[in-house]
Amino acid sequence: MATTTTQSLDQCAGKVMHVRIRLADGQDVPHIHRMIYQMAVFERLTHLFSATEKSLSETLFNSPPFKSFTVFLLETSEAPFSQNPEDPNFSDVIRTVNLANPINDRDAETFKSRRSQDAVVVGFVLFFPNYSSFLAKPGFYIEDIFVRESYRRMGFGRMLLSAVAAQAVKLGLGRVEWCVLDWNINAIKFYEDMGAEVFQEWRICRLTGKALEAYDNSKHE
Repeated sequence: MATTTTQSLDQCAGKVMHVRIRLADGQDVPHIHRMIYQMAVFERLTHLFSATEKSLSETLFNSPPFKSFTVFLLETSEAPFSQNPEDPNFSDVIRTVNLANPINDRDAETFKSRRSQDAVVVGFVLFFPNYSSFLAKPGFYIEDIFVRESYRRMGFGRMLLSAVAAQAVKLGLGRVEWCVLDWNINAIKFYEDMGAEVFQEWRICRLTGKALEAYDNSKHE
């Protein structure tokens, strides 16, 4: 019988942690939903959060990966991961990390991977295709990238972003882009260190809620 994940991670300082980035599917929605909420809390945007497990299940996984909305999950384990190729266009990214400090993950049981009882889901990235008319090429837009608090500053965010960028290169895409909150100085520095250009002169424009519904032509017929 395996020991609990929380106990094992608390005791693994100085040991090797095994890491895997894999494609998510509908069975991962509960973990994805919890992390999106945690991200909303971190970004001080819970007033905009209305997603449910049901609404995510109905919208996220209706198309093949990389053709529409795609989610990579990052998992950690004491035991080595094996390759599990589920899509011919993507192979799991498997790495090892040497831990300098113990990890106290109070939510380890909640985030236990559905693929392996020894593994824990610690982060995700959600992205989808967009298009650059200037390049005349498709690209990827990253909607969310998130690592749970107990696992930050360990290079996992870099791994997730690198996995998306590597997939873009593999598919011959022209660019990967995303947004960052202007107060999140640490994230801005992290992205710049990875080679990303942070545009100061661009602003997000958004129609949503009642402002968007006002364009419902059926109400004006």
